[in-house]
Amino acid sequence: VQLQASGGGLVQAGGSLRLSCVASGLTLDYYAIGWFRQAPGKEREGVSCISASGGSTYYSDSVKGRFTISRDNAKNTVYLQMNSLKPEDTAVYYCAPAFINEAGWGRLFNYWGQGTQVTVSS
Repeated sequence: VQLQASGGGLVQAGGSLRLSCVASGLTLDYYAIGWFRQAPGKEREGVSCISASGGSTYYSDSVKGRFTISRDNAKNTVYLQMNSLKPEDTAVYYCAPAFINEAGWGRLFNYWGQGTQVTVSS
């Protein structure tokens, strides 16, 4: 099982990036998928999550209104469209299967795939 995040890069504040999460050895449409990020010196945090069907989406307060998560199950891919980027969005971004319950959402398996670096300059 491998989840590969890609699409990161260097962008100026106010710019946009679209991240992609592609899975191999795993059929993504069986799972909710979450995007997580880890900034230098900080703990990893959940950014956004999408249900297996794509019918429900969740966002952290810090990205709500700026990021949009979506999925194309036919392509086994989940996307994170990031607009109005801020320097505080600088981090390594990861995707992973997630669980969703009444208390919220989080990582489902003890597994992290390869992340992608997002750097936002001021």
